[in-house]
Amino acid sequence: MSRHPVTKWAQRSDRVFLTIELPDAKDVKLNLKPEGHFNFSAKGSDDLPYEFDLKLFDAVNVEESKAVVAPRTICYLIKKAERKWWPRLLKKEGKPPVFLKVDWDKWQDEDDEDVGFNDFGDMDFSKLDMGGADDDDIEEDEDDVVESASKDEGGKIEESKGEDAAAAAEEVKP
Repeated sequence: MSRHPVTKWAQRSDRVFLTIELPDAKDVKLNLKPEGHFNFSAKGSDDLPYEFDLKLFDAVNVEESKAVVAPRTICYLIKKAERKWWPRLLKKEGKPPVFLKVDWDKWQDEDDEDVGFNDFGDMDFSKLDMGGADDDDIEEDEDDVVESASKDEGGKIEESKGEDAAAAAEEVKP
């Protein structure tokens, strides 16, 4: 009896990502048909057979689809025949097989596709004030802290320099 490896999936309007988690897979066979029938078989590191058949939601472009067999995973980028979002991966409605899971690392909502995955467009981050003061600002900030810490209860500034300023700052409690 064959086993089913954990398989993760995610999609975009024009493609589906399938990631089959099977470390040290041998004799990997991948078969994708234009009508959306996907067949996988391989032997695991334990020499046990692993396989599954999926009937995908819609037709695919076999020529533009690509597969990569890596040491820990088999990744398949399946190009959709028609650019549209599928409501689910499989043609059959209902609960998917237990070995089939959503790949949250690659997941992107349909609403976010125009923005692009990790795509910030023409945004210029240098115009945002995100902190990260330079050395001159840090020295000025230290002077402000010492000055505010050395104010007495009446709001007057006590004259203190050097080590006395640091001692005064430590003595004042918030």
